[in-house]
Amino acid sequence: MKNQVKLGRPVNPSSNRQIELAKKAELRSLGLVKRGRPAVSGSKNAAVKAARLEKINNGIELKKGRPSNPNSKRQQRIAELAAKKASGNFKLGRPKLNKIEIDIPNMVSVKKVKKVAV
Repeated sequence: MKNQVKLGRPVNPSSNRQIELAKKAELRSLGLVKRGRPAVSGSKNAAVKAARLEKINNGIELKKGRPSNPNSKRQQRIAELAAKKASGNFKLGRPKLNKIEIDIPNMVSVKKVKKVAV
């Protein structure tokens, strides 16, 4: 096996930066370094989180998002479309074109079909 040469600049273990990094690593291994903002007990956010946790523990399903307003024009239109789809009166796409055969007097042997919307 060949000795591998370490790439990059050598690390000086007695430099201020390396000493700080070693201290942080030691504190992190002991669990003394906490990241983020600390939680404030008794705050509104803590109360909301406790209520949410209680609902989950009781088996109540949590609703996501803002509830819709059933009296808005958009929700009424959506309800009408759903009712039409349920009853079978709602058809998708554009209406079919009726085919009308027209005889052209100049060419007796050839019939042309034109599509005319009715």
